[in-house]
Amino acid sequence: VQLQASGGGLVQAGGSLRLSCAASGRSISTSSMGWFRQAPGKEREFVAVISWSGTNTWYADSVKGRFTISRDNAKNTVYLQMNSLKPEDTAVYYCAAGRYSGILRNECDYWGQGTLVTVSS
Repeated sequence: VQLQASGGGLVQAGGSLRLSCAASGRSISTSSMGWFRQAPGKEREFVAVISWSGTNTWYADSVKGRFTISRDNAKNTVYLQMNSLKPEDTAVYYCAAGRYSGILRNECDYWGQGTLVTVSS
């Protein structure tokens, strides 16, 4: 499966962005999906995960209450709604597919290319 993230850009602190991750090659309806990010000079970190049905989600403490992960299996797409953005949210954001428990451990079967989010102060 190929994953393509989009929707990044430059936004002021306090603003919002919605990232999309479109899958192709096969359906992701049976896969859990996750978002990760990597800031300059830092390691890649987990952001959010959603189960195949959308029933279960989990977030990193740093984004809890501000970010929302969702999915539309009919469109083979996963989203990350980011509100109340902070400068420390600046990073390249990646989507990934795999098992729910694996995503929480940063172990994914498929990775997409990233999309850059820059939050200015």
